[in-house]
Amino acid sequence: MPKTTVLTVYQGRAGDHNDLAIPGAASIGRILSERLGAKPIIIGEPEPALSIDWKHELAHAMPSLRAMAAHYDSVLGKGLVPITASSRCAVSLSTLPPIARHRPDACVIWFDSHPDLNTPETTTTGYLGGLSLSGPAGLWDSGLGSGLSLSNVILVGERDIDPSEQALIDAGIVLLVSAQVGFENKLRTAIAGRPVYVHWDCDVLSPGIVPTDYQHEGGLTLSDLFNACVAMTQSEIVGFEIAEFENAWEVNGEAVSPVPLLDALQPLIENIVEGTTQN
Repeated sequence: MPKTTVLTVYQGRAGDHNDLAIPGAASIGRILSERLGAKPIIIGEPEPALSIDWKHELAHAMPSLRAMAAHYDSVLGKGLVPITASSRCAVSLSTLPPIARHRPDACVIWFDSHPDLNTPETTTTGYLGGLSLSGPAGLWDSGLGSGLSLSNVILVGERDIDPSEQALIDAGIVLLVSAQVGFENKLRTAIAGRPVYVHWDCDVLSPGIVPTDYQHEGGLTLSDLFNACVAMTQSEIVGFEIAEFENAWEVNGEAVSPVPLLDALQPLIENIVEGTTQN
């Protein structure tokens, strides 16, 4: 793997509902390590899921999240490109503020079935993951920084949208590219040649493709993901993170391989490793 790229695996708490995503991230990290020929940097240590309200989840996760934020600041400050196997979307509370500081020219492509733009005031579930993008965007103070402009955010594949989030979309404050035929062309137009940082939540996929915490009909296929990655490689990729891959369909279930998922992401990985855009 070129010295310009850093593989990171997040293993700390991040508002987990269950204990499946931490080993899921470790599984993705192992495959990426083999493909890239690099030993990953591990941030945090596995602990049992708490599945409690966002405020207490954040307090328990804060040591690992602060370590992740410091790590990203170091990586980006050296001009390196992060490839990250993350557990939950809430880890983005720590990764996106450094992206906004070091690469303010980049847009964040948020692949997810949820916009994650709720705030402590608007959340109906109290789930920390639902606040993952709103914190970096400065809609509330997570204690981990902000600075990400919503004009630099492109939502892709969201379909479980709360009223306060829909209001941001309807007002044109944040752009949504729906999971429809030819969506990758709309994504390419929305990027408009800007550098790209990619957040990938596995629940953007249709149910049954990979195990993940949420299952919502009408999502992307692995073929859709591959096509989206090809579209994004026409821009500079400044990094990406994969979240919410659970290593089994149920607790104590048989382990599921992330290889098909990573195969679909291969154009993105190759773009980063080779450091070239595709015409």
